Amino acid sequence: MYTILSERFLGEYIADKRSQVVIATKYTMNTTGKLQDIKFNPNAGGNHRKSLVENLNESLKRLGTRHIDLMYVHAWEYRTPIEEVLRSLDDVVRSGKVLYVAISDSPAWVISCANAIAELRGWSPFIGLQTRYNLLNRSLEYDLLSACTELDVGIIPWGCVAEGFLTGKYTRGSIASIKKSGDIRQMRDLSLIGLAEREQSWQILDEVKAIAAETKRSPVQVALNWILQKPGITSPLVGARTKAQLVENLKALEFKLTPEQMTRLDDVSETDIQPFPYSFIKSNFEAYIGKGIQVPDKYKRVLKLDVQGKL
Repeated sequence: MYTILSERFLGEYIADKRSQVVIATKYTMNTTGKLQDIKFNPNAGGNHRKSLVENLNESLKRLGTRHIDLMYVHAWEYRTPIEEVLRSLDDVVRSGKVLYVAISDSPAWVISCANAIAELRGWSPFIGLQTRYNLLNRSLEYDLLSACTELDVGIIPWGCVAEGFLTGKYTRGSIASIKKSGDIRQMRDLSLIGLAEREQSWQILDEVKAIAAETKRSPVQVALNWILQKPGITSPLVGARTKAQLVENLKALEFKLTPEQMTRLDDVSETDIQPFPYSFIKSNFEAYIGKGIQVPDKYKRVLKLDVQGKL
């Protein structure tokens, strides 16, 4: 993606089947420094209008198409005003070069504020959020999930198998070897080392493997199926490197984990730390509001309530 070659390959592949596919791409990250031994072109990155227009036009050329179906803001960079981002995106939608817009790796307040502004001004709202989500990282389930549920924003999770950790191909020894060698070339290696240092990560992996054996499925398929059954999820992203890996990932659509298996995975991956204000709200519900308060289903996960919606 960052070397921009993927757009060229994709463009060649879908050249004779454009209407059958939905193309999504992003802008924000500066790719110039990846291609040339020069300093970054400051105009080639960020969420500002110039970055959008130039990156969009280059993407259209590489893909050999007249429009992008879904254009993502790759990350919220805290520099460009929300109004500029939204107006710029709406302009490219009205021009016909983009059909829908979405955002990736963003705080919940940005999505909420942006879509409120878009509604008031008649601009194109964000219809999707790309964000990290897997059994080892469930932070999505607090502010982001609630915001997307309220605003009808689809969630497209990435990192679904935790940099490959949930495939089961790594062991304590193999990850220790990566750390010991000092040959850490990618962000993935650093992430794997961090995951391996948490004992809970291995407990989660053991449960995934156990359920994989029960269902006669692979650990990857179990991890993906767990995500597929979560509320608000639309299209989990897969990072397949080979055809065999892609086929294996797609087979996660062929079955459903049982409620009991889902509960086991929920329980083993639960975090002991509930962020404020959720811990405060939960602890004071019955004391200050009333006994047996029922909470709508969409909020049960955030407050860690039982299936009846009670504390």
